[in-house]
Amino acid sequence: MAETYRNPLPTVDIIIEVKGGIVLIERKNPPHGWAIPGGFVDYGESVEACAVREAREETGLNVRLKDLLYVYSRPDRDPRHHTLTTVFIATADGTPVAADDAQSAGVFSAQTLPLPLAFDHADILADYFKCQDGVDRKTVFQHYF
Repeated sequence: MAETYRNPLPTVDIIIEVKGGIVLIERKNPPHGWAIPGGFVDYGESVEACAVREAREETGLNVRLKDLLYVYSRPDRDPRHHTLTTVFIATADGTPVAADDAQSAGVFSAQTLPLPLAFDHADILADYFKCQDGVDRKTVFQHYF
């Protein structure tokens, strides 16, 4: 009898920096809440290409990837199944417009984040804002080891 292998599903999330803050989308589909734009990597697609595609599909913005924040892989980070996400930091010009599986989009700062945040995005954004505030990356991510 052949063994069945189950692997985590690869995803990306893109923290998009625009004038006034970062872009978040409000999800149309469960799990509901506000989220960092992102989605599943297609077969044959790189994570970088996926990040650019997902950002455009969900926000209408053409992003420029500028950095990699971290890879998050806690098995319970997505209530639907085990996913791992590569989180990019990107920049864009313009105003986000909700599309695809986003019902709305907005620009927020650390002080104005909407609730609830979906998935583990509160943790991801906390890490991002610590890095933006100048906290050493090793300090920010050491609790994952």
